[in-house]
Amino acid sequence: MFQGIREACENHSECLSNCCVTNSPNPQKFCTPQTTLLQCLSWQKPNRHTCSEHSECRSNCCVRNSYSSQRFCTPKTIFLQCMDWHKPNGDYCNSHGDCRSQCCLQLTEVSPYRCIPRSGLLAQCLPL
Repeated sequence: MFQGIREACENHSECLSNCCVTNSPNPQKFCTPQTTLLQCLSWQKPNRHTCSEHSECRSNCCVRNSYSSQRFCTPKTIFLQCMDWHKPNGDYCNSHGDCRSQCCLQLTEVSPYRCIPRSGLLAQCLPL
């Protein structure tokens, strides 16, 4: 016997609609109608919700937005890019990818690595 729309389920084959998905932040799955393109769409988190993967978010963008390691659903840019947060100039860093400037250098042989602004005519990552 098949389950009707909004009834609890564990897999697609239990539902008349052949569609068993989560439809809220609750992990419980329910039978739902298929879309007009015959797809089963699970509920996805709106912006500002915590996440661990891009696919959890409506925007398909799950990134850090501060020093915290916690990630959040965020909107994509106007160019449809998913931009991760980066450290500002002056912060300690381990690699160029840590920095907004994409430039992480030691200013002296004994100083720690820090994010520094790009410089020069071609905006290169050069020591100050």
